[in-house]
Amino acid sequence: MQGIKTVLLLGILTGLFLVVGKILGGQTGMVIAFIFAMIMNFFAYWFSDKMALAMYGAREIPYEEAPWLHDMIEELARKAGIPKPKVYLAPIDIPNAFATGRDPKHAAVAVTSGILNILSPDELKGVLAHEIAHIKNRDILISSIAATIGGAISMLAEMAFWSNLFGGNNEEEEGGGIGNLIGSVLLFLLAPLAATIVQMAISRTREYAADATGAQICGCPLSLARALEKLEMAAQQLAPVAAREVNPGTAHMMIVNPLRGDFIASLFSTHPPTQERIRRLYELARQMGQIQ
Repeated sequence: MQGIKTVLLLGILTGLFLVVGKILGGQTGMVIAFIFAMIMNFFAYWFSDKMALAMYGAREIPYEEAPWLHDMIEELARKAGIPKPKVYLAPIDIPNAFATGRDPKHAAVAVTSGILNILSPDELKGVLAHEIAHIKNRDILISSIAATIGGAISMLAEMAFWSNLFGGNNEEEEGGGIGNLIGSVLLFLLAPLAATIVQMAISRTREYAADATGAQICGCPLSLARALEKLEMAAQQLAPVAAREVNPGTAHMMIVNPLRGDFIASLFSTHPPTQERIRRLYELARQMGQIQ
């Protein structure tokens, strides 16, 4: 099923690239878009982890810089029965974390500067266990591919919009005038369309499963529940910052969706409601005898 979803996602997004190429450059543009899409699909499979990390300027953290963080992730990976993933820091203020890579042997966990500032060690451990669970459950390949291609479509739509707005509206050229206006509108709509496809590819059940698996790995569902409460509150308070710092095509990768507040952002809501996730974690804690 995982492989089928990945193939379908790549096929649909490749089709979107062809549509964009046709709008921007006619038949020649469609051919160029097809070539570009094939290259993008190849690199998305093999290098999606690096590309997703690069979108946030993330850098690998050496052991000497944060031995406590490396030890925490190594312990969780050992409990999950997977190799220790690489550890990255994304220098953004939004408190969040995500995992990426094509399989457990080529995985990475990234934390943002913001999350290190607001979570306690136990809460951070719960978050990292959630991301380790995504790796263990092999969710990260399709997430990384979706992030890479979805992010590329979002950036392409934005670039095309500003290009048409400031330099491309020549009435004398073929396709000018009303054609350019229609093309601009269609391209402007590509970003939420890409988000919808990502939403189709990344099911909410994956987040619930990662919460449950992560809670079992770290041994304390309440740690993750408390972390989710803080992250949800921060996402609401820092919505304008998230709009600047977060690429919409990668929002589904993060433990809490940082994009919210308007209709466009709501299209990227690939996560289940945070309160429902917290409720389930409390119920799991009761089943484990940690609360009455």
